[in-house]
Amino acid sequence: MNLPLALALAVEHWPIAGSFGISRGIKTEAVTVVAELSDGMARGRGECVPYARYGETVDSVMAQINAMRLRLNGGLDRQALQTAMPPGAARNALDCAFWDLEAKRSNRPVHEVAELPAPRAVTTAYTVSLAAPDAMAKAAKEASSRALLKIKLGGEGDPARIAAVRAAAPKAILIVDANEGWNEANLVANFAACAEAGVVLVEQPLPEGRDQALAQMQRPIPVCADESIHDRSSLLALAGKYDAVNVKLDKAGGLTEALAVVAEAQRQDYTIMVGCMVATSLAMAPAILLAQQARFVDLDGPLLLSIDRAHGLRYGDSLVFPPSPSLWG
Repeated sequence: MNLPLALALAVEHWPIAGSFGISRGIKTEAVTVVAELSDGMARGRGECVPYARYGETVDSVMAQINAMRLRLNGGLDRQALQTAMPPGAARNALDCAFWDLEAKRSNRPVHEVAELPAPRAVTTAYTVSLAAPDAMAKAAKEASSRALLKIKLGGEGDPARIAAVRAAAPKAILIVDANEGWNEANLVANFAACAEAGVVLVEQPLPEGRDQALAQMQRPIPVCADESIHDRSSLLALAGKYDAVNVKLDKAGGLTEALAVVAEAQRQDYTIMVGCMVATSLAMAPAILLAQQARFVDLDGPLLLSIDRAHGLRYGDSLVFPPSPSLWG
């Protein structure tokens, strides 16, 4: 019989170093929700980011998690959680807390609990926020020693932005994220500018549900679904339009479903990217397990903050290293 679980919740505010700009706007702090599960002997934590683009707020996510209190006290386990809650940030916090709790209970690292190989350090992208071309060039130059840069685009004048970034960081591998900010009128010109700059991947150029043009054009660069992919059920609508998928814990609703998304996407021959919201190392830690199977990794959230939480992930030479058990898992 499963033990009753006590739930503790906290809303945390983490200032961003400077600002973080994408096609939908600029923000200066990351607001996260941390769920902690305890059976009286061991505790596990999970962190999520409520995201307005998906209809989430801090209040709605807190309410979703709080609605699980009685069921958690009655012995709800991680497997039952998958059908008890829909995909999204709220389930992610609880799912990752369950994984951490299972590791702490068994005194085994989480990769052993999940029957996965021991994780290794992986190369992560570093994000250059959307801004004027000269500002983006300055940011790219400061980060030009990094192996992989993720360039936020999605506004008028994107060809000038990507050209300026490439001139400032001539050796870095570049991926572009338009965050649904392009349209059919500028699609060809923006792809051409990215191809000229040697970009190797373009994320979500068109809005979800209005992306049929991708299936009707010769794509000069592989295209990755982001806003268009959440859980396994999302994969059906991607056929013919996307070459890769960006798997994120907050979209999938936790590590359990995210692992299943990766497996099914690989079966369907999609290239795997693992991404994140801007958050602390606690939110990134479970994604390190996903990243072991990914061609592209974007787990730079803590690098964009003014300060990370205690026992945070170690970053160095473009690498992000697996978490210590004192952080998660």
